[in-house]
Amino acid sequence: MARMHVIVLGLRGIVQVQGGIETHARMLYPLLARMGCRVEVIQRSPYFANGSRPREWHGVRLRYLWCPVRPGLETAVHTLLGVLYAAFARPDILHLHAIGPGLLAPFARLLGLRVIVTHHAEDYRREKWGPLAKSVLKLGERCGMHFAHQTIVVSNVLKEEVTRRYGVDARMIPNGAPRALRTKSCKRLERFGVVANGYVLCVARLEMTKRQTDLIDAFELANIPAAWKLVLVGAIDRNDPYWSSLRQRAAANPRIVLAGFQNGQSLRELYSHCGLFVLPSSMEGHPIALLEALSYGVPVLASAIPENLVLPLPRDRFFPVGDTHDLARRIQLTVATADHGAEDLRRAVRDHYSWRRAAHLTRSAYDGALTKA
Repeated sequence: MARMHVIVLGLRGIVQVQGGIETHARMLYPLLARMGCRVEVIQRSPYFANGSRPREWHGVRLRYLWCPVRPGLETAVHTLLGVLYAAFARPDILHLHAIGPGLLAPFARLLGLRVIVTHHAEDYRREKWGPLAKSVLKLGERCGMHFAHQTIVVSNVLKEEVTRRYGVDARMIPNGAPRALRTKSCKRLERFGVVANGYVLCVARLEMTKRQTDLIDAFELANIPAAWKLVLVGAIDRNDPYWSSLRQRAAANPRIVLAGFQNGQSLRELYSHCGLFVLPSSMEGHPIALLEALSYGVPVLASAIPENLVLPLPRDRFFPVGDTHDLARRIQLTVATADHGAEDLRRAVRDHYSWRRAAHLTRSAYDGALTKA
């Protein structure tokens, strides 16, 4: 019996690229490949211009298509080319990720493709977008929710919103938490100039909605030992003015470390040995980085936004978005006291969030889409 052929579109890439959707794909699709799906991920070739371009990764086939690296055009052009490629390849399922690519769901349907759309976040709420871009993203949300054979959302917050706005009964498939094991190795910490249990960590793409500047303000206000540092892990478009502001702040304070994009053993060590993980963002879809931090059993603080509040965390772990004085107080308190609840939170997250379960539910969504008229 032929394996189900699934083409995945909407992410920058599944290998060596940072982002929530990219992490989602890295965790999900190797599992679906093991479950008998023939998965083909379409990657944006400019992100792999200076390195090797493997054709397969953990059982997932990789295809590279060009796109302009320009905000507003990159996703639209790449999704259009990807849909045209899918029309030629004739997969059983075309899986579009995010509401921007959802704009092409009607076109994919017109070409006779079976379409799944996963809604990861209300991207039109991101501060970097102007009125026109926000309007296009809202239209993409509408198209994706109405024209997909099956819609998926990653949180109950999103499920309630798409039901209210569009009357769509989307499947809720939350992101999973990795089966992380803390490592004793600290070798890679040396290049960041930090020591175990002597730094605050934030892992997030460096953009305005992640509000790393709020975290810098709070870190500088907090009365904590002078040896402690703040490590910001994340990639950024260096043409973004936000990068300039972060670079200036780091240049003015040697306790602030811009670590760039990290993965593999380096990221594992950073998670394993941080004294505190903080996610200060003003919006999320379903916060994978926060789930990762919890899976390592480290103390965490997070902004009190709906997407974070649904996680199994005590209310004293949350702070109001933008309230740097409250965040500074919580950083100071967490650093000063031993956190005895981290392991309990780790077990709770593992019990509630599973990538294996997400893979089974996604496969079920594929089967359901194939039976729809």
